Amino acid sequence: MGNLSTFKFFHLSGLQDSGVYKPLYFLLVFVLYILIIIVNLTLIFIVTVDKSLHEPMYIFICNLCANGLYGTVGFYPKFLLDLQSDIHIISYSWCMIQTYVIYSSALCEMTILTVMCYDRYVAICRPLQYHNIVTPRAVLKLLILAWSYPLLATAIAIILTSRIPFCGSHIYKLFCDNASMVMLGCYRAIANQVWSMVGISIYLLQFVLTLISYAHIVKVCMSSSEGRAKFSKTCVPHIVVMVIYIMTALFDVFYSWDGSVDLPIGVRNALAIQFLILPPLLNPLIYGLQLPRIRNVLCGQSCKHKARYLRNNT
Repeated sequence: MGNLSTFKFFHLSGLQDSGVYKPLYFLLVFVLYILIIIVNLTLIFIVTVDKSLHEPMYIFICNLCANGLYGTVGFYPKFLLDLQSDIHIISYSWCMIQTYVIYSSALCEMTILTVMCYDRYVAICRPLQYHNIVTPRAVLKLLILAWSYPLLATAIAIILTSRIPFCGSHIYKLFCDNASMVMLGCYRAIANQVWSMVGISIYLLQFVLTLISYAHIVKVCMSSSEGRAKFSKTCVPHIVVMVIYIMTALFDVFYSWDGSVDLPIGVRNALAIQFLILPPLLNPLIYGLQLPRIRNVLCGQSCKHKARYLRNNT
């Protein structure tokens, strides 16, 4: 069976009908990628340099933005190169790397959001014990768990896929993904299916725990006007980000169904890249605009730079 896997390259068929619109797509994607880099680095910079923001919630937000940058670097550089070429191929090894980066980042997004939900639960439901529970050591442990599990789980999935002999080389997407490679296998990959079900079960459990936590948070916050204000300032952004993530993840799952190849290519591409556009772009904007302390620090830094500029030019 090992001799069947003779493909050294995969053909990415997502851009097959782009034609004359490639220059326009390139410009739009380039601007989008630069914007994603700027907004995420800006929020990371603000949290890093301002000591008043060195608190668990803002440290978790910083990691969420770092994960957004990590995931997009697996897609946008290669996609921009494809938009400049008429041949859209990727080597076997780079296909594996791209799959690993993109989907480990997608899983990290969920684990970081779950950790952030736990932080909000303790802060609102057990405020007197917050600093005893969410200590710097506990924050470090939570971050190690939030990063290490998705990275390890995706690595196992990639290793299982690498053992499959392939009988095809056409991936009907803009980027490589594990499901597409498994579908190109010469036989049914039982181990991959079992591992996928384990991963889905774990992330469904995280989602259920998040719902339970927010049920408690809402119950506590709705009992007072102060609680409602705190909920709207710190929890609403998290809920919005979580909903965006779940919707875009569902788009990708829907795209990976066997029947998705029958959809128009524009619809397929739109479904496939939602989780690579909306979360990394909107996460820093939502937190930067909604959370008062980050917004105040950002405004303060802007005013300082403006005053320095005016002083130097007068």
